[in-house]
Amino acid sequence: MQRLGILLSGRGSNFMAIAEAIREGRLPGAEIAVVLSNLPDAAGLDSARKLGLPAIAIPSAGRKRAEHDAEVVAALRQHRVDLVCLAGYMRIISPDFVRAFPNRILNVHPALLPAFPGLDAQAQALAFGARVAGCTVHFVDEAVDHGAIILQRVVPVLDDDTAESLSARILEQEHIAYTEAIARVLSGEFHLSGRRYIHRDKQ
Repeated sequence: MQRLGILLSGRGSNFMAIAEAIREGRLPGAEIAVVLSNLPDAAGLDSARKLGLPAIAIPSAGRKRAEHDAEVVAALRQHRVDLVCLAGYMRIISPDFVRAFPNRILNVHPALLPAFPGLDAQAQALAFGARVAGCTVHFVDEAVDHGAIILQRVVPVLDDDTAESLSARILEQEHIAYTEAIARVLSGEFHLSGRRYIHRDKQ
């Protein structure tokens, strides 16, 4: 059984989509080992507890990043996590954290990277006049929104879109894409060639 560690800072809708996929058998051989948040009042922690999952707050306020991340890594290791999934985790993780789980940390970003990295990606897309937006699931490396791309899903930008309406449609696709990306990574049927993720179909 492959054990997932979920990191979140808010309501955790992507976490709930992953949990639902596991419950419905769409992620065979996977289980959620622990849900962690840097914010003690994150709604996602309450959702995790209602599902009977270990839910731990490791507050980040007022702490050095390296010190906080070391505690998070220790908690993930304590729960024997195989794959770390950032699900609305609003912190940049340290290089030491990345090195602790090489090619074993995933993130979903609400844009078609490398376009519109960072915060407010949907508003960035609208301001730029982009005609398509979407989401990207990628490996996490030491730069922000930069690691090798596993998959992307495209969402058209409508003439009457607001940042809120576009965000809602992208989020629907994030829930689909994240589950698919986790399944691909857990299958082991891939290799990385430079920045390129190459999926090997089973023969």
